Amino acid sequence: MLFALRKAKAISDYQFGQPITDILFEDENEIHFEFSKNTGKIKHVYYKNNLILNLRPTNGFFTLSLFSADKIAKNIPSPKLRAVVMSEVSDFIRIGRNVFCKHIIEIDENLRPLDEVIVVNQENETLAIGKLMIPVPYVQSFKTGVAIKVRKGNNKSKL
Repeated sequence: MLFALRKAKAISDYQFGQPITDILFEDENEIHFEFSKNTGKIKHVYYKNNLILNLRPTNGFFTLSLFSADKIAKNIPSPKLRAVVMSEVSDFIRIGRNVFCKHIIEIDENLRPLDEVIVVNQENETLAIGKLMIPVPYVQSFKTGVAIKVRKGNNKSKL
C-alpha cells in the first residue's frame, strides 16, 4: 500500500507537477487503490470513494476524473493544466463534444500534445476532461480543427 502510494505520487509529480500532486493526495489516509487482478499493477486511485485517477496501461500516465479536475480547478490558479473556452459553447462541451481551436480563449502554455487538459468556461466551471491533440502555438493560431479530444463531459447541460 505504501509502495503504491509512493509510486502514484511519483507519476503524478512527473505528469502534473508537485502542487497538483499535493492537492490530489492531500489526505493520504483517505487514498485507496484498485489493482489489476492479472498484473497486480495500480488501475484506479480513489479518495473517499471518489475516483481521482486512472492509470493508462499503454503509457503509464494517469488520466483525470471529473472529481479530480474540479479539485484542481478550484485550488490552482488559471490557466494551469486547463483550457478556457467561450461560454457560448459550454453546453456542447458538457455533453462530450470536442473542443475546436477557434473556441479556446486561453490555454496553459506548458501543455504538450497528448497531455491531460481540464476544459473550463470563462467562469472557471469545469466542463470536461480531455486530451490535447496539437501543440499550444498551433491551438492559438489555427481557426479550424480539433484542439482537445474530450474524453468525458460534465453532463450538467441544458441541451
